[in-house]
Amino acid sequence: MVTKMNSTSSYYKSFREEVIPLLPPKYSRVLEIGCGEGNFRSNLKLDNIYWGIEPIAEAAEVAKTKLDEVLVGTYEEKINEIPDNFFDLIICNDVIEHMVDHDAFLASIKSKMKTNASLISSVPNVRFIRNLTELLLKKDWQYKDRGILDRTHLRFFTEKSLKRCIKDNGYQIEQFIGLCPIRNSILKQIIFLIFGNDLRYLQFGIHIIPR
Repeated sequence: MVTKMNSTSSYYKSFREEVIPLLPPKYSRVLEIGCGEGNFRSNLKLDNIYWGIEPIAEAAEVAKTKLDEVLVGTYEEKINEIPDNFFDLIICNDVIEHMVDHDAFLASIKSKMKTNASLISSVPNVRFIRNLTELLLKKDWQYKDRGILDRTHLRFFTEKSLKRCIKDNGYQIEQFIGLCPIRNSILKQIIFLIFGNDLRYLQFGIHIIPR
């Protein structure tokens, strides 16, 4: 995983309330990879021990005031400091698209998960209608500081490819939802009907468990 933006960005302060519906009904030991300043913890209502991993030192220092344990670095750098068979909930919002080898991550994280543990994540949708408009109508593919074409994204996913990735890495889908939908119009409704409702969503949210 690589760093995404500068340490003052609102990215690291996000609460990500739209991911709340993906949370499992029970959890007690949580690991958030790419925890930023640790604000996502406020969405969890059950008592928990909460670990975070964050490569941006300034954001990690803030997270230390909110979480029980914070490792400063990337998942790949800190993997040996993460206890095995310990966590029943892994959170990795906007993370796997930044990883050099997301398949290796999905395989290795299983060793850190207890039996019946859950992994939840948000992942950008490269088939989002605004992205396709840039590609098909404007004939452009310009990397930017944030969004689907964030210049630090190393992987791109559609609904179909993300589901295949989950299956190929030995996970079962508990929930798969669209996040951050674009506002509808009659024209967009027609487009979605013809080309697929997945175009509506900026991201997908997943709740998966190892098979």
